[in-house]
Amino acid sequence: MPTPQPPVFQAPLVVPGLIAVLALIHAVLWFAGENWQVWSLYAFAFIPARFGGGETIPYIAGSQYWSMLAHAFLHADAAHLLFNCLWLLIFGTVVARYLGAWRFLLLSAVSAIAGAVMMLALHWGEMAIMVGASGAVSGLTAAAVPIMYGAGMRWGTVLAGNASYARHLSLTGLLANRNALLFAAVWLGITLFSGATGWIGNGFLDQASIAWEAHLGGFIAGLAAFYALARSKSASGV
Repeated sequence: MPTPQPPVFQAPLVVPGLIAVLALIHAVLWFAGENWQVWSLYAFAFIPARFGGGETIPYIAGSQYWSMLAHAFLHADAAHLLFNCLWLLIFGTVVARYLGAWRFLLLSAVSAIAGAVMMLALHWGEMAIMVGASGAVSGLTAAAVPIMYGAGMRWGTVLAGNASYARHLSLTGLLANRNALLFAAVWLGITLFSGATGWIGNGFLDQASIAWEAHLGGFIAGLAAFYALARSKSASGV
């Protein structure tokens, strides 16, 4: 009897689960109408003007802090949502397979928050409305690089979920790996292009946008968080 072939692509449940949450939130706001869409921006979008800006805007007390993470659950439009979800499915699968569900979620959250911090640092007090999981997705992309280019790694097996991981690249190995650096350079080029052209779309309001600064902040934090979490996983054996 022939041996059953493993599926070509099998994502851990946490990945499609997170995608489903993002899609559901976007669908609910779309059906709810413009008033709820605008309210969601002021309640959950990240707005640097809330931190010492000269412009007074209405907001719920404390939202300037929780929006550093909450903004990742809102998206500008269907194209923006689709782009992030596809990226999340591909690179999130790699990271979730390697680190496990809770470390995957923690890395995603840290990357999203880091994207907001980078945006705040470069646009302190400005009236800019930031939404989208781009910071989190950038962090997952960064975390996937040392896994993808690690010893014994093959795309087909890692995406199917039946890989035997040899080891990921160390930070030194990453900096010495031409293919990994080329991948990061291409990613940076795409990020700068999207930031300069508005390629990934605008938010529910005309002035809303997704900033390349958040992508860069998420990428740096995601890479740092990966090495910390990978070390934690090795130490715990879980």
